[in-house]
Amino acid sequence: MALRHAVLAALLDGECSGYQLAKAFDIGVANFWHALPQQLYAELAKLEKDGLVAGRQVVQETRPNKRLFRVTDAGLAELEEFAAAVSKPSFIRDDLLVKVQAVDHIGIAPVIEQVEERATAAEARIELFGTLLRQMRGAADEEEFLLRGERIGPYLTCMRGLAFERDTRDWCLRISAVLRERRTVHEKR
Repeated sequence: MALRHAVLAALLDGECSGYQLAKAFDIGVANFWHALPQQLYAELAKLEKDGLVAGRQVVQETRPNKRLFRVTDAGLAELEEFAAAVSKPSFIRDDLLVKVQAVDHIGIAPVIEQVEERATAAEARIELFGTLLRQMRGAADEEEFLLRGERIGPYLTCMRGLAFERDTRDWCLRISAVLRERRTVHEKR
């Protein structure tokens, strides 16, 4: 997947500025695609040049002018082609896992600390995803929203983000407990 497809998908809810796009990425899209704001601005420029998004200038009196972008018909066709293509399996690439892999031969304390920090970060993301999901579905319960909601794509990706963060938190807590117990056993020897 290219960044262009993630940007196009994020713009499907309507016209937004680069700043709003960066916020959308930070909150929702980041659970499956990470991009820095400068990457997003550069990608918007490429998409506009390729005719996949259209930008327009909005004059503001008390602030600098801003540009708003929306997906064009060509951009929607690009997304349809992307959606029809076979997806590649995802893989994990995480430096913390390298540290855990090497824990038998390196200092254990920093690894425990980093695993616990990751668990704390995951817990914060769990709360964020829970809030986002409640906001998206409003007064509807989840099953009702999934059957009748207007746009469920962002909801479904947030569900995946929530499941990922819960699994990360649970794994980190388990690994922390194992490493702490091993350290205690080894210290008694």
